[in-house]
Amino acid sequence: MASSKKPESPATGLRKGLTNYGDTGFSLFLRKAFIKGAGYTEDALSRPVIGIANTGSSYNPCHGNAPQLIEAVKRGVMLAGGLPVDFPTISVHESFSQPTSMYLRNLMSMDTEEMIRAQPMDAVVLIGGCDKTVPAQLMGAASAGVPAIQLVTGAMLTGSHRGERVGACTDCRRYWGRYRAEEIDAEEITDVNNQLVASVGTCSVMGTASTMACLAEALGIMVFGGASAPAVTADRMRVAEQTGTTAVAMAVNRLTPDKILTGKAFENALRVLLSVGGSTNGIVHLTAMAGRLGIDIDLAGLDRLSRETPVLVDLKPSGQHYMEDFHKAGGMPALLRELRPLLHLDALTVSGRTLGEELDAAPAAFVQDVIRPFDSPIYPVGGLAVLRGNLAPGGAIIKQSAANPKLMEHEGRAVVFEDAEDMANRIDDDALDVTADDVLVLKRIGPTGGPGMPEAGYMPIPLKLARAGVKDMVRISDGRMSGTAAGTIVLHVTPEAAVGGPLAYIQTGDRIRLSVKNREISVLISDEELARRAAAHPIERPTGERGYRKLYMQSVTQADQGVDFDFLRATDTKESVPGKA
Repeated sequence: MASSKKPESPATGLRKGLTNYGDTGFSLFLRKAFIKGAGYTEDALSRPVIGIANTGSSYNPCHGNAPQLIEAVKRGVMLAGGLPVDFPTISVHESFSQPTSMYLRNLMSMDTEEMIRAQPMDAVVLIGGCDKTVPAQLMGAASAGVPAIQLVTGAMLTGSHRGERVGACTDCRRYWGRYRAEEIDAEEITDVNNQLVASVGTCSVMGTASTMACLAEALGIMVFGGASAPAVTADRMRVAEQTGTTAVAMAVNRLTPDKILTGKAFENALRVLLSVGGSTNGIVHLTAMAGRLGIDIDLAGLDRLSRETPVLVDLKPSGQHYMEDFHKAGGMPALLRELRPLLHLDALTVSGRTLGEELDAAPAAFVQDVIRPFDSPIYPVGGLAVLRGNLAPGGAIIKQSAANPKLMEHEGRAVVFEDAEDMANRIDDDALDVTADDVLVLKRIGPTGGPGMPEAGYMPIPLKLARAGVKDMVRISDGRMSGTAAGTIVLHVTPEAAVGGPLAYIQTGDRIRLSVKNREISVLISDEELARRAAAHPIERPTGERGYRKLYMQSVTQADQGVDFDFLRATDTKESVPGKA
């Protein structure tokens, strides 16, 4: 006879995840006694508990508005009848993280996941901004399985240098290049340094931070219209309040990440990555996030999407404008309206509505020149292209929308640097044997070789060529490049040199062929010669001596698996995205 007893409802509020003292009643009694020491009433403690992940840090100016955002989120939570509780996690800033922020992304994801698990919350608001913080938070939240919603800190405002509008960090690189080429002096580079970052907030161009904000909205894990408001605006505070209110509804409806971060959502995000001319880092982060949910990102499928998804957003480094212009032009809702025929409109969002329903309710279009119509793009295909060949059997990435068209079909002599130190020692030497037609190759800056896959793929132009006016060359590495950078740069070569990928065996003088049209990156030597070199110089994977570095070196995956830790990825694959055509 079937039992008539109803299954117990999942624990909520302060009853969630009780500390184990061997007596659950005492565990709850003790927990409430301590929290009441902060002045909470029984009424407050009976509400849905909304955690707020606080990544504010004096080392992180991208998150300089975190205190104001937390207050606005709390207001939204309380207006909706919830109890907001903020808690700290690791904060990672791009320019203050040694050896790289990517090295610490997985640690932050683990911190986020475990703090969500360890503390009682019915939903969590994730406040992040700088490049690696948003993917780290979403990776952790995907694994923790608690209803989660992303709130970004927002982009900084632009500054002005001698009448020219400037913003971090595309203009940082442009002016530094001019300084290296001795086109401007020390006084001017100091002056522009004071203007490049005009307020707190993330980079003002379509770098990695802005890319991840747009991708979070495309995934449906952010309130609609929440990606683009600058950090210091009232719009950003209103988005924060709405985020808090939405989090309470998600808690009540148990709208967990796996219901939002589906294969369809990731395909929508890939379309957006391509159409905004987004950072090459975006594909690494999306791959890592999807891997936590058993979803594989197929690079061949990404390239197929790229051939049919044009770049529509006219922002640096692929275009001319800045994030505050993107916001004033309508932000993500305006872009998604143009992409609508290509999107999965039935994908669920944090509001409980589908993407199609959100678009139907969005404000009407208006005339602007930042987000182009689908039939009048700034670049006819997607911002990224996937390359393969004997140099990168596991794939490589080039940001074609920010490359020099004259160099995208190129064959040249390799000038090889064995690692970052070798490059630093020789790149500015007038005796370096290099011409503008050569191909610069940098090894051992991949996931393990860096370690942490540094953004050193944007190799500087050799000083003697920079002085001669050379602005771009073909550059190849197993590392990454800042999303704010531009150039004809091949990245994420997989497998990396430090684990014995073919890149390890390239020598100065080898001929290298780049053909973006044919999606090829090859060294023009035989398979037999590559095998002979590999046999003559066997490579052992580097290891760490202790602590987090040892864990990192033992466990990190290659770029095509998101540079995540192998033990954090889902144990089974549910689907591959994009699906077969």
